[in-house]
Amino acid sequence: MSTFQINTNIGALNAYNALNKANAETQNAQLRLATRKRINSVADDVSGYNVGKSLDSKVQLMKSAQGNIGSAKNMLSTAESALQQIKDKLTQIRSYVADATDPTKDRTALADNIKSLGQEISNIMYSTKFNNTQLLSGASALSSVGAGGVGTSANLGSLANSFTFQTGADSFDRINLDFAAGLASTTGTSISNSGFSLSVASDIATALNSFASLTTTDDATSAQEIANLASVTSMTSGKADVSSALGKFEKIIGDALGKIGNFQQRLDVKDEYLTSAISNAQSSVSRLFDADMAMEQLNATKAQIGSSVATSMLSQLNSAPQNVLQLFR
Repeated sequence: MSTFQINTNIGALNAYNALNKANAETQNAQLRLATRKRINSVADDVSGYNVGKSLDSKVQLMKSAQGNIGSAKNMLSTAESALQQIKDKLTQIRSYVADATDPTKDRTALADNIKSLGQEISNIMYSTKFNNTQLLSGASALSSVGAGGVGTSANLGSLANSFTFQTGADSFDRINLDFAAGLASTTGTSISNSGFSLSVASDIATALNSFASLTTTDDATSAQEIANLASVTSMTSGKADVSSALGKFEKIIGDALGKIGNFQQRLDVKDEYLTSAISNAQSSVSRLFDADMAMEQLNATKAQIGSSVATSMLSQLNSAPQNVLQLFR
């Protein structure tokens, strides 16, 4: 290329392009420093952007699942506390029945104690709720429960039988907490006690009704009074033996507590896994998206120096054709 051609200043154009490139590099580095992100648009790294966004979505889902696990644990703890109280009261009832074999005891008072404990057990089963949802009993009269994917015709009995939580990033990763399957049932016998009604399994209803109908007579013989406490059949036709009802009730409570323990163990494992998975996924997202601040500052400084040099060179090359004017003097 001749240095005496002035119509097109190729050198100045090249310097101009270099200046543009240096300015673009400066802007990119400064943008990464400002946002602290390496990828600010899909064009920066198409593959990295897609992988990072997919991982970020997984992280959000796993955090939601971890929240579900926390709620499930809280719900199980609520049910566990209530069931432990019921178990303690059943033990008290069994001790009162044993006391009734002692002829020196006031059997009328013992019967009243058993009835009182039975009423309290009914109250616990009715009032044990989590987020206004009954955990240990059903109410067949309820016609609508609204959210949670439960149909409007479902009742609390079906809810207490099955609580399902998503515990992973995938929609099929769920756990069904059916700890109350043996307690509450839509087909169970409804009982009335203390002004409210609840639908429970037939064995529980039988036991609670046995406690409520237990009576003694002041003029009965000792043997008869013992029989009254030991077997409701002798007092009220069609009622089951108290000891037998107690045994079935205690087994149901024990089974429910065992299920709760197993579910809590499973939830602890899932919680631990999610904590590790979230940490690893966030590390991968950080590696893809987060800017290396020291490197970007270095790039910005280098580009700024390049821009200054390119500006100076553009100025010199732009004025270079003036040398041709020396030929016309």
